[in-house]
Amino acid sequence: MVIEDEIRELKCRQEALLERVSCLSLRLCTNELATLESRQTSILSQLSAVQERLDSSASGGGNVRGVSACDDDQGLEAGRDGEFSHGKGSAFSRPGGFGLGSERKGDRSEVEERLSELLGSAGATFSFKRVPSDYYSRSYEQRRDLLGAASVDHLCKSIVMVNTQALESITDCSDRKNSKYYLIVIQYTARLNAEKVKQFVYSLNDGKVPKKKFNLRLAPEEESNKLTGFEHNAVTPFGMVTDIPVILSDAIVRLQPEYFWLGGGGSRLRSQAGAERRGGYHSVYEERSGVMGMRKT
Repeated sequence: MVIEDEIRELKCRQEALLERVSCLSLRLCTNELATLESRQTSILSQLSAVQERLDSSASGGGNVRGVSACDDDQGLEAGRDGEFSHGKGSAFSRPGGFGLGSERKGDRSEVEERLSELLGSAGATFSFKRVPSDYYSRSYEQRRDLLGAASVDHLCKSIVMVNTQALESITDCSDRKNSKYYLIVIQYTARLNAEKVKQFVYSLNDGKVPKKKFNLRLAPEEESNKLTGFEHNAVTPFGMVTDIPVILSDAIVRLQPEYFWLGGGGSRLRSQAGAERRGGYHSVYEERSGVMGMRKT
């Protein structure tokens, strides 16, 4: 009954806001209208989360946590899915072979449990948040607000690229400087420049490999899933099945604050990580340990 009461209360608040939005639209009160529309989006998100909890409870899907109806966005975020886990440190990932499983253990999925254990043991700075099922259909601004990110530039993604012109002897990721595959981490607001990635990987080999032997293209989704162990919209550099070298965009390293969001191993799970910054350098994962390596610009 508690969840049903929450839904009724939220719907009443939604109707009241709709009436105010309608009145303000007629009076052209732009600033207040924008504020109310933002709050309306938050309430709709909370309604969706409460309904999911109700469905889960009805099907015996685990414990149902309480949700408090709050007016401010921070309260809504903390009361909804919130941060499930966090750690502290400066290292990133190493292979874990987690696969595509998403079994739930209380409030946390199996993938989240294992990633948390991995990142915690590595001393990494991280946190997880679960997002609504329609997360990827929302605007960057809405995603930013859902995660509490500092800006839309702090929203990042991981892309597997394959060197289609690699030497026949290059079939895996054993050579970090001349790998068959690379995982590229870039901002959603940035455009992937395959030529720039190609030039960077070529430079790692000090001219020992002909430039024509580098042609990086997006790996097919099925191949990406197999290599990383993560499905579409869930790819993360943490705990991949294959030890793929990871290249981090220098624009991410320059972010202020330095913590950014990217895939968390599940299509509805996002992870937050920190990027170390050192003057005159940009970051690239080169070492097998997965710790962020540094290379001069």
